[in-house]
Amino acid sequence: MQLFNLQIVNGSDYREDSNTKLTREAKIEAARGSIMDRSGNVLVSTEMKFSLEMYKSKTDDEQLNNSILLMTNILEANGNSYIDNFPISIDPFEFHFETEDELIKWKEKYKIPDAASAEEAFYLFRDKYKINNENVKEIRQILAIRYAITTIGYSTTRSIEISGDISRESAVQLQENSQSLTGVNIIVEPTRVYHTGNLASHIIGYMGRYSEDDKKALKEEGDDFEYDVDDKVGKYGIEKVFENYLRGVDGKKQIDMSVDGTVTGEYTSQEAIGGSDIVLTIDANLQRITEEALRNNIHKIREGGFSETLPAEGGAAVVVNVKSGEILAMASYPDYEPALFYNGISQDKMNEYLDPAALKPLYSRATQGTYPPGSIFKMVTAVAGLESGVVSTTERINDNGPFIVVENDPNYQNPRCWYYNSYGRGHGPLNVAGAIMKSCNYFFYEVSTRMGIDTLSDWANYFGLGRKTGIELSEYNGTLATKDKLQEKEHRPWSKADTASASIGQGLNDFTPVQMARYITMIANGGHPINLSIVKNVINSNGSQVSQNELDEYVSKKLNRELVVTEDRNISGETISAIHEGMRRVAEDEGGTAYSILKDFAIEIGGKTGSAEKTGNKEQNDAYAWFAGFAPYSDPEIAIVVMVEKGGHGSYTSEIVRDIMNEYFGMNMEEITEVMSVTTEMESFR
Repeated sequence: MQLFNLQIVNGSDYREDSNTKLTREAKIEAARGSIMDRSGNVLVSTEMKFSLEMYKSKTDDEQLNNSILLMTNILEANGNSYIDNFPISIDPFEFHFETEDELIKWKEKYKIPDAASAEEAFYLFRDKYKINNENVKEIRQILAIRYAITTIGYSTTRSIEISGDISRESAVQLQENSQSLTGVNIIVEPTRVYHTGNLASHIIGYMGRYSEDDKKALKEEGDDFEYDVDDKVGKYGIEKVFENYLRGVDGKKQIDMSVDGTVTGEYTSQEAIGGSDIVLTIDANLQRITEEALRNNIHKIREGGFSETLPAEGGAAVVVNVKSGEILAMASYPDYEPALFYNGISQDKMNEYLDPAALKPLYSRATQGTYPPGSIFKMVTAVAGLESGVVSTTERINDNGPFIVVENDPNYQNPRCWYYNSYGRGHGPLNVAGAIMKSCNYFFYEVSTRMGIDTLSDWANYFGLGRKTGIELSEYNGTLATKDKLQEKEHRPWSKADTASASIGQGLNDFTPVQMARYITMIANGGHPINLSIVKNVINSNGSQVSQNELDEYVSKKLNRELVVTEDRNISGETISAIHEGMRRVAEDEGGTAYSILKDFAIEIGGKTGSAEKTGNKEQNDAYAWFAGFAPYSDPEIAIVVMVEKGGHGSYTSEIVRDIMNEYFGMNMEEITEVMSVTTEMESFR
């Protein structure tokens, strides 16, 4: 009976509707979640963008041309551009081809006489598209769209994009004139906006068009989300790691059109669900100051601001809340502009980023760069020696010259402290606090030899060195000097010289700045294990907050890592006090390696400088300059680690720490007297 009703009783009415209506389904793109700093300042958000598209419709040339003219007039009146690849300009008439050969092929393709001028070809196209207008400018407007339709193509189900970004004014006027516009449809879609330019670029990351590589990676993670080929996904940083939360769920809508292309109705069949917001632990202001301080210091070293000129290149700085393990700032220099990747970065700009002279701006030195730590590793050796009982806080070890590794071998030069190499004599007798203050290599050679490499590497592992910190970003493991690692890399047994080298942060030791930041945070907090984080929380579109257990499980799966739970070894108060005292004297006492820059600082600081070389590199100009510190000394709140490639001396980088602490503690930088020349020595194992 129903079939009889549809086909016989009301058949003619339904047939007429079928012949005069077109219905298609369109996607309602979900708004991607925002990325904010710890105070709720929006760093990245999604803003709605209007774009204009056109579908093929059953209409004649005159109606189509009139529709195009009305559409382009509205766009031009509001300052909006539209697609235009027609290769002839007017006033004067000119062809626009790079070579004569291209012009010849174009004329052949469109059956234009070889001898035809630009003006003659222009009017041949006018006649081809049956444009009746006399105004040359209006003809040119219509030709731009008709030519694009010819070269790109469109259909009743596949549109051509007329303009990818139109103003709200244009969108409203086009909607008001929809009855006179054939096949025209306005799309409202979200677009990614990076509000702070390059700020925190290595943390935030960037987005790009969905690719086969993305499809493969997501499939391996067990993600069965359906992406379209035109979708954009996170490619790096937080944008990539938290793609599953940020992306949301697209909705669907039905669009009814008459056969002439006029939209007659539109309704939502499935609502879009916005993505979750990611709240970072970083403070935007502190992040900005950290990046500026790092950049300015590198330029100052490079330009001879410390009485010598060194080829400083890149660098990193990490600031951690000592009590929570939250990263308050993390900078890597040089950086890049995330917004350039959203709609496809130009080849010229990509070539610029990849140019060796650009020093790898896409590479996060803080989490993916691994470097020998040099003397800022010495607190590990000190803790290991004190806690294993091979040295006490009061024992003095006499630095009186060469440290004997091999006896009576004229072909082997036993190592000396950097101080001996500079002044021809040792530091003399020092206890552990004095050895940290003076950065005496001899002291740590002796302590490490007494306890052996196994004890030293065990304590280094306790401080998280040589393994990932667990932050919610891609990071490298680095390398911890051990007997097994040496056998694996160099196929030889461990020696006393290797232990001496490892004790001062050289040899196979190679760590990321963020690992060093966790280690210094543990030194500052009394030696208690702590996990670092850079994501404070994730807030769903309905206002609910994702649980920490869910986040930990998600990040571990996404980054293919296992979070290591470290049991607290309850380092003695006497050991921590001795370490802290040595670090205080580095910054506060005359003779400390950072005293010249930090001596007038308003807050008491604990710090340690370091200069390190890659194994086998004996060029002083290629040293990695480090500074590690915490403040306030009596009740630490923040820990800071900075590193500058080819920065020469760790004391130079203490200016970065000074500027960061000025911002954190709200001090007036104008009251700080800047030291333009520093007399210091390089601390390294030779």
